[in-house]
Amino acid sequence: MQLRVLALIVVFVFASACSADSDGDGSVDSDGSDVPAQALEASADVLIATAADAIAEVTSVHFALDRTGAAVHIDTADLIALEAVEGRWVAPESADALMTVRINDAINTKLGAVAIGEDVWLSNPITGTFEPLPDGYNVDPTEFFDPVGGWRPLLLAMTDVEYVGEDTRAGGTYHLRGMAQADHVEYVTARLVRNQDLIIDMWVETDTALIRSVEFSNDHAGGTTDWSLELDQYDEEMTVEVPEDIRG
Repeated sequence: MQLRVLALIVVFVFASACSADSDGDGSVDSDGSDVPAQALEASADVLIATAADAIAEVTSVHFALDRTGAAVHIDTADLIALEAVEGRWVAPESADALMTVRINDAINTKLGAVAIGEDVWLSNPITGTFEPLPDGYNVDPTEFFDPVGGWRPLLLAMTDVEYVGEDTRAGGTYHLRGMAQADHVEYVTARLVRNQDLIIDMWVETDTALIRSVEFSNDHAGGTTDWSLELDQYDEEMTVEVPEDIRG
């Protein structure tokens, strides 16, 4: 991974050199040229491929997903609208999450979700007791962050990827933007977003190429839903356990 990041840095050095000497003769083109833009396009492709490799090697992560705008429901009866999710993912396929929801557009509460392998448990909105995921619900927390089956394929299949700029805050990130394919978007949003290719903005760390932030919007129920995903605590020690209610 360090070699891939080094290669990424070399590309950006090349882009800077092109900006300073766009004619290749030691002079600076005062009115600019398309050479720096071409170099930055190439660097965006390198960045997205490096980010895809980096995400596939992750062993754990903490994630926080926020939704604003048009409501998105996690049940087929359209009674429970998702407001936010905070959780943890641990390799190879475990996750737990606390979801902030609004029931029947009147009651605000929180639901717990735990997934280990193919088993998913959800806390009952009335009793708080964990139960096997009932029919009619769609909230597998492992799908909000599946690095190998979800995010890596999404990144590798993105089209029209562009380098937007560098953000020096929080240790430094590169801002990328590109078009994500509908089937990949559906997977990483636990099927809450369906049948839409989406423009995604993401910020990746300059030193590790790990994704720190993701933002996108989609059409939903006659309106627009805005999503914001934050990722941190990569590769820290975490343990996801079967809920005590289930263990008995």
